[in-house]
Amino acid sequence: MEINLTRRWKGENSTLSTITVDGAAHHFALEDTDRGLDSARPDTIKEKQYGITAIPTGRYRVIISYSNRFRRQLPFLLNVPGFSGIRIHPGNRHINTLGCILPGITYWKDGQDFVVGTSRIASEKLQTKIAAAISRNEAVWINITSKLESNDATSTH
Repeated sequence: MEINLTRRWKGENSTLSTITVDGAAHHFALEDTDRGLDSARPDTIKEKQYGITAIPTGRYRVIISYSNRFRRQLPFLLNVPGFSGIRIHPGNRHINTLGCILPGITYWKDGQDFVVGTSRIASEKLQTKIAAAISRNEAVWINITSKLESNDATSTH
């Protein structure tokens, strides 16, 4: 399974992305600020700021494992340079990310930052697809790319 997360719009402290799964549109995702980190360029990792920086662009294997913080099984990204504990989980605002990926069905702007809505449903749908692929013994990968546009994405999609 291939999940593609494409960073599209940057807020003051947030980054809004689109997600596709095996080429089909899934929803949106909220992350911390994209600071230009790239897994293929280790020198960029020094620009990381704990808790407020999106993970580096790149390709990462995704598994499902138990999260002590959330006390349940959640998708987990392996071998993210300079980061640990990166998961895909519900949340609405950049303060909920700490580097993680927050799926959402809708989004809007609140001041200078993006917010995603209906995150629990979007997260559950994505996790169900990941779990199904894993149960079929398929490797699950997430490809994170950046194609940032202006920060004026139209709200309430």
